[in-house]
Amino acid sequence: MASNPKITNIGVNTEADAFAALFNGGRLLIYDGSQPATADTAITTQRLLATLTFATTAFPAAANGVLTANAITSDMAAALTGTPAWFRALKSDGLTKIMDGSAGTANADLIISTAAIQANAQVDCTSFVLTLSKG
Repeated sequence: MASNPKITNIGVNTEADAFAALFNGGRLLIYDGSQPATADTAITTQRLLATLTFATTAFPAAANGVLTANAITSDMAAALTGTPAWFRALKSDGLTKIMDGSAGTANADLIISTAAIQANAQVDCTSFVLTLSKG
């Protein structure tokens, strides 16, 4: 028989809450260029445009496996001018990678305030929602 696991709400919420704790006080690094193949892949030619910071408690408790971030601290002066394409989330140590995802003003994992980041301009996160699969 094929593998076909289905996880209950309590199971997926427990998984989501444990994952969410990794983000506490961490950073969101927004890059231009192509997103690497995996979150473990080194960054090469992509340029860091902006750095945002997760709250001390990055997410409230999950509901049905969905995590909706608490307010994320803006970057008040973006590092470079460019078109945001993807992000990498790091733990609070600023080194340990958690995940990568798409970044944009719509239809992206991380929703930000501008489609064209300008150096020294403010960059805001308007929405960051993660959904863990129930199977």
